Amino acid sequence: MTTAPTTIPTAPTARRARSLRGGAAPYAFIAPFYLLYVLFMIVPIGAAVYLSLTQWVGLGRPSFIGLRNYENLLTDTSFRTSLLNSLVYTLIAVLVVVPCALLVAQALNTRGLRFRDLFRVAYFVPMVLSPIVIALIYSLMFDRDYGLINASLHALFGLPGVDWLGDPTIAKGAIGFVLLWRTVGYLTIFFLAALQNVPREQYEAAALDGAGRWRTFLAVTVPGIQPISAFVIVTSFIGAAQLFDEPYLLTKGGPGEATISVAMFIYRAAFERQQFGYAAAAGVVLFAIVFAVSQGLNRILGIGRDS
Repeated sequence: MTTAPTTIPTAPTARRARSLRGGAAPYAFIAPFYLLYVLFMIVPIGAAVYLSLTQWVGLGRPSFIGLRNYENLLTDTSFRTSLLNSLVYTLIAVLVVVPCALLVAQALNTRGLRFRDLFRVAYFVPMVLSPIVIALIYSLMFDRDYGLINASLHALFGLPGVDWLGDPTIAKGAIGFVLLWRTVGYLTIFFLAALQNVPREQYEAAALDGAGRWRTFLAVTVPGIQPISAFVIVTSFIGAAQLFDEPYLLTKGGPGEATISVAMFIYRAAFERQQFGYAAAAGVVLFAIVFAVSQGLNRILGIGRDS
């Protein structure tokens, strides 16, 4: 009986195999992610930064003008107005929408609650509706002459009609209400998952110590859901800072520019005035602000902090 000869790998081959197993293999597996990340994140950001330094109408070759677009942004009252409006929307998202989502999640997490799954679906449905459908519904509801809200206020309290979408101050509140209605159910899902992961033993220990509901909420619930709360706050801020659908579909940024957001300002500069370099500069400024504030929130809220 003969046996097949055994091939002994040469030293360079063995070293390459060990290198692939020990060092190169992990990078080979994660390479597709980084290739896509560079292709769809780094390259577009670099292209936007370059375009922001040019003057371009969408055709022909861009003309390099340096930092002139950024200098014009500093004196553009429309851009400052859009920044202030976006600040209002982010404050509504963080200070109103997030607490409301936590309260809804706390209610849905109550033990013995009947039809819990039905309530969950009902709160989440607005998130899957088309923004156009939502805008159409609320345009009818907020109509000054024939809207359901004004008709109800007049029938119940005899109040005159309110120009919900025509008054500069009230229009911001109307957009904030639609933002609340559309996103509270989505954020509730995260809070509900976090609440269900808080150990019941901690609540029982707090009850034995004589803690009331409010103290239990502060001492047990808030620390238990802190990572999810931080994630929700940061993502809510980022989404509200880039808000476009509600102002564009409900008010077109009006009356005047009372409800225009930074995203709407960028849209108008690029697709209505063909100032693509100027729009890119506004986009870069928005990106820088959102990135800086998000990193600050991450540090304040403890996201990514070593334990």
